[in-house]
Amino acid sequence: MPYCNPYLHDKLLDAIRTECNKMVLCSQVPTTFTEANVTYALADVAMSPTDFTIANGDVSGRKITVAAKSGVPVDVTGDPVVCALLDTVNQRLLYYVDETGSQTIYAGNTVNIPSFKIENRDPVNS
Repeated sequence: MPYCNPYLHDKLLDAIRTECNKMVLCSQVPTTFTEANVTYALADVAMSPTDFTIANGDVSGRKITVAAKSGVPVDVTGDPVVCALLDTVNQRLLYYVDETGSQTIYAGNTVNIPSFKIENRDPVNS
């Protein structure tokens, strides 16, 4: 039976918590930092370590919960496809999740980004 020490799970999740300083709604799936930060960016908000909570996973392993953000200014009209977590200091696209709202957002308005979880599950036999 495979095993992963919770310490290792937390190292991954803590890197997201400590390095992510910006969350961006993107109109397409980014493959690079620049695509997430500029090319496909529709709306963005600053993040800090207090916006993340690490705990036991819902299924297994460990998880990080990303805080909801309300009243985020929309810079570009479009349809969000993913919500990306960025490290602007080191210009890294850290992580992204699917955006399931299926609603066009409009420049000059604001948008609410709901809380979401990233679960780093325990390994299983393949």
